[in-house]
Amino acid sequence: MKNYKITVNGKAYDVTVQEAGEAPVQAAEAKKPVAAASAGAVSVKSPMPGTILDIKVNVGDSVKSGQVLCILEAMKMENDIVAPQDGTVDAILVSKNDSVEANDDIIALV
Repeated sequence: MKNYKITVNGKAYDVTVQEAGEAPVQAAEAKKPVAAASAGAVSVKSPMPGTILDIKVNVGDSVKSGQVLCILEAMKMENDIVAPQDGTVDAILVSKNDSVEANDDIIALV
């Protein structure tokens, strides 16, 4: 097995590649993209496990408290994830269709 770090559209992924002829290895949990948030950024977290259906903002956007940042589907319901305060989107830490767990970081605001 060989480990590589691959960057796709500005997001870094850690991947493991099996060489031909090697015995298969149990699949490990997929790693999430690595995104860097600025020091002092406020993290918007997932309130529950679910799937990111849509992201309504882009990095650099100014947002107001209560503005919808993304849509999280959980238990067949769509939940608005809103900005806890006024700020600027510093980093988007998930992609559309990503699965998230409760308390996973979704978006960073400064």
